[in-house]
Amino acid sequence: MPPARNRRHAQNRRPGGPRKTGRPQDLVRRTAFDVIRAVETRDAYANLLLPGRLRDRGLTGRDAALATELTYGTLRGRGTYDAVLALCSDRELRRIDAPLLDVLRLGAHQILATRIPPHAAVGTAVELARSVSGPGQAKFANAVLRKVATRDMDAWLEIVAPADADATTRLSVRHSHPKWIVSALRDAVGNGEIDELLAADNARPRVALVARPGRATVQELYDAGAEPAPYSPYGALLPEGDPAAIAAVRDGRAAVQDEASQMVALALVEAPLDGQDALWADLCAGPGGKAGLLAALAAQRDARLLASDVQPRRAGLVRDAVDARTGVIAADGTAPAWRPASFDRVMVDAPCTGLGALRRRPEARWRRGPGSVAELGPLQRRLLATALESVRPGGVVAYVTCSPHLAETRVVVDDVLREHTNAERLDAPSALASVAPSLTGLGDGPYAQFWPHRHNTDAMFLALLRRT
Repeated sequence: MPPARNRRHAQNRRPGGPRKTGRPQDLVRRTAFDVIRAVETRDAYANLLLPGRLRDRGLTGRDAALATELTYGTLRGRGTYDAVLALCSDRELRRIDAPLLDVLRLGAHQILATRIPPHAAVGTAVELARSVSGPGQAKFANAVLRKVATRDMDAWLEIVAPADADATTRLSVRHSHPKWIVSALRDAVGNGEIDELLAADNARPRVALVARPGRATVQELYDAGAEPAPYSPYGALLPEGDPAAIAAVRDGRAAVQDEASQMVALALVEAPLDGQDALWADLCAGPGGKAGLLAALAAQRDARLLASDVQPRRAGLVRDAVDARTGVIAADGTAPAWRPASFDRVMVDAPCTGLGALRRRPEARWRRGPGSVAELGPLQRRLLATALESVRPGGVVAYVTCSPHLAETRVVVDDVLREHTNAERLDAPSALASVAPSLTGLGDGPYAQFWPHRHNTDAMFLALLRRT
């Protein structure tokens, strides 16, 4: 072992080790920890909180990329890391102070899932534990994380998720999803693809952008470094960098929007209807992603959009996403402030568990329980029923959820249509194919289901209904 002075000198040269940057050397990890704690204690969303923290602390480039990886990676892998930590700790995890447990998870992620050398990962995590919980807890963290570092991820998975475990448990631990979500997703996608789907949930998604037609062009996004999106004619993918650095995004003429979200809006617009096509509605419009695209498309067709959201704050976000032609109101979509049969096209992007967006919001898997599905079901049914009452005969309704859970998708639609017999199902995959002929793998119809592992999008569900 080299003398202490030489060891300190060598440590400053190691990749991932402490570096002299002119600011506290643990700032990157402290930022990741602070966001993780906010997610745990304030129900914050990492994708909304982290960008502001990075700006406030002056983290850019590689430091920002590392803080992002540590934040999202720790949140995604929590289930797997907890299984490993439970074997490495002489305390039950529930008896470890919550902030210290988050430090241990952050350390486990660095050790098992990054290229940071294990000794550096342990050292930085121990220093973070010292600042968070004091010297005594730092010694405990050091002992636990040194045990974690004795094996790599594959070796640990053979222990915590052995091949002879029951399938649900093995998939849950290996892919860091609660068991109830594993079961629900397997019911939706089948046994043959569940491994691939769960792995895709843990892959970091590329940033998808939309150029709102008439306000921006995809060429502007390409010129700013984006690449063509595979399906949406208004979409682009940003391989790296901050979307807010693109002028069109800063100005609100373009936006960050998952490609499946773009495609379900386009399917509603392209779905055939009978009669006039002048007035559209978005009943759950906040925070404004689909409304922004619908409003731009409506303007090109000399139609108008009414965007409504029950929460005034979210309605305010919608106003920022649409043009002056669009009406925006704060209103309950289940108790409409408009007359029946007022609209030609209606979008219902219903509140749901968000199981289709676990790539972008990994913390959602730990917040929801199976009871959430039952709690949301009545609201989803009321919103769809209101939409069918709000659209005129011959008009079209899109029912959309960012969840593939059968109880939030086809079961809701089938239940409502048993009560509302004056509506017919349209073939959603065909409507989507009319926009993007290369788009396949959505199911046999009449409903369409996007998948992360098939389409590299959120798991968005779409039903198209025409009122008769």
